[in-house]
Amino acid sequence: MRVARLSGTWPSSISAAVVAESSAAINFVRSYNGFLYWVESRPWDNGRNLIFRVGYNGTIEELIPAPFSNQSRVHEYGGCAYVANGEQLFFVNGEDQRIYLQDTSGNPKPISPEGDWRFADLSYDALRKRLIAVCELANEKSEPNNFIATISISETTSDWGEVKPLVTGNDFYAYPNLTGDCQSICWIQWNHPRMPWDGSELWRADIDENGAPCNLSKVAGGNTEAIVQPKWSASGDLFYISDKTGWWNLYRDGRERDQLNSTRRKPLLSKSADFARPLWQLGASYYDFINKNEIACIWSEKGLSYAGTLDINARKLTKIKSGFSHFENVACTDGIFHCIAANFCRPHCITALHPKTEAETIYQPPSSPKIAQLLTKSKMDGESLSEPYPIEFTSGDDCLVHAFFYKPKNPGYVAHRDELPPLIVMCHGGPTSASSSALNLKIQFWTSRGFAVADLNYRGSSGFGRSYRDALLKKWGLADVEDTTYLAQHLADNGLVDPERCIIRGSSAGGFTVLSALTFTNTFKAGASFYGIGDLESLARDTHKFESYYLEGLVGSYPKELELYRERSPIYHTDQLNCPVIFFQGLQDNVVPANQAHAMVEKLNRRGIEVEYITYPDERHGFRKSVNIIDSLQKELEFYRKHIVLGDLD
Repeated sequence: MRVARLSGTWPSSISAAVVAESSAAINFVRSYNGFLYWVESRPWDNGRNLIFRVGYNGTIEELIPAPFSNQSRVHEYGGCAYVANGEQLFFVNGEDQRIYLQDTSGNPKPISPEGDWRFADLSYDALRKRLIAVCELANEKSEPNNFIATISISETTSDWGEVKPLVTGNDFYAYPNLTGDCQSICWIQWNHPRMPWDGSELWRADIDENGAPCNLSKVAGGNTEAIVQPKWSASGDLFYISDKTGWWNLYRDGRERDQLNSTRRKPLLSKSADFARPLWQLGASYYDFINKNEIACIWSEKGLSYAGTLDINARKLTKIKSGFSHFENVACTDGIFHCIAANFCRPHCITALHPKTEAETIYQPPSSPKIAQLLTKSKMDGESLSEPYPIEFTSGDDCLVHAFFYKPKNPGYVAHRDELPPLIVMCHGGPTSASSSALNLKIQFWTSRGFAVADLNYRGSSGFGRSYRDALLKKWGLADVEDTTYLAQHLADNGLVDPERCIIRGSSAGGFTVLSALTFTNTFKAGASFYGIGDLESLARDTHKFESYYLEGLVGSYPKELELYRERSPIYHTDQLNCPVIFFQGLQDNVVPANQAHAMVEKLNRRGIEVEYITYPDERHGFRKSVNIIDSLQKELEFYRKHIVLGDLD
């Protein structure tokens, strides 16, 4: 028998501590020498990133000892920062950003020099006993210098650990990748003011007897074509992903086979689907080679995720039925398709996908008995977790916009008769990121307490083709805000939520959407900004190199269009913001500096607006530590209950 209780006040077993524990994330699955490797972040272990592999006899081996943590800060967002060769593991340590060698001795040995070096996207050059990596070197007088570097790992030579430039001259680089015989290399490069998803170039070169690139040639890309994940096959063919057609599809460099030139390039399979995502983190893997004729790949269609195999010769794509609804990070070992997979009631795990048999779980991050019990119960009775419903609605410019809607759900409680639930609209970051249907206990935290949640993929989100991604250009702070209001109205018109109890929350770029929606519309009655942006002008001046020209595309030219920046910035229009707001900010954040939140809070305080400001001195851009994840969720809940729910507390 369910008890009727005011929505938003339902007691729930999904505590903030349970959410923090579930925040363990796995990423960067790789195959080296027949072994499967990956990185796992653990909030309860001070936010450490550990490296694991499936060892001999299927045992799971933890490879780096405490207090080491594998994390790169190239572009601030980092990326894959390890590579293995037999029993040798080379990894970037988060604390000092140096490359270390971890071997059978168990004691990591520093290789790269001390200083302001950062590394990511590591490759192993077996022929010349060196590492190849994307390198970022800080410069006190100007922005950091980015290049592709070599790092000697030969202990018999005098240049052990020396960092030497290999490819230079551009603002940014990604995906340095060697052929199996280490005789050729490819990479991606791009320059300001473009972001890598706006336009980038794929280059290839041979490597001469001195280890330097020669015979350089551009393969694909340009100012309006974005390249992702170039990769050499075992036979030496160069594959890559391009959005030349308006969708990120798979290609093969055809010069060795049929002398195709760039104007005649065609994808291996032309499909209205994205086989990649924007290059926020270096080293993301969306496909790998099963054998010489088949590619394992993942893709998105209308925000939904799929996995399958592509027959290279027949150009035929076959979906794999696995029971999962979300896929990331592809790696093939001994012809087996491995990736990270999840669905709405099953957390991310490393799985082996088989075309004709049931998917095999290789590894799942540890969880408490409480989480395991919760997930088991949900599978049995279907009442413990709220299922995501993909919805589409028409927003401004008659654009079809996408979201996942979650109804309130709790096995012990229901809403009072005729009561509609409060709504939380969630705005992801990027703004080119995307929400998914994968299990997210941060969402279930709210739905289990009686809130409805709409996870919005506003215009500008990825996974819906280039035109949808580009729909936010010059319109950031307008189109995304418009989409939030149309979404809330759509749900209210269909009798699903209470229009008088609408909340909006978001992080980073999503925090800008939150503050803009609260300032320039009257749709929402409260909001939460996590390390969000209130002053576009300040962000253009203060942010890091990678995003220093990002606003040129999203807003306009700075400082030429300064008035437009101020027109779009909530900080200049706080007289229009008339509802409670809570701010969360890491004080070590170099992406969105804390001065953004400070300024908004000060102005709202002067006006007497209900404001709370929560800071975490030990966090950067995004919260990694359990204690801070718990604290922020609890304070956010208290804030909503105080200002929106107006009911009895647990």
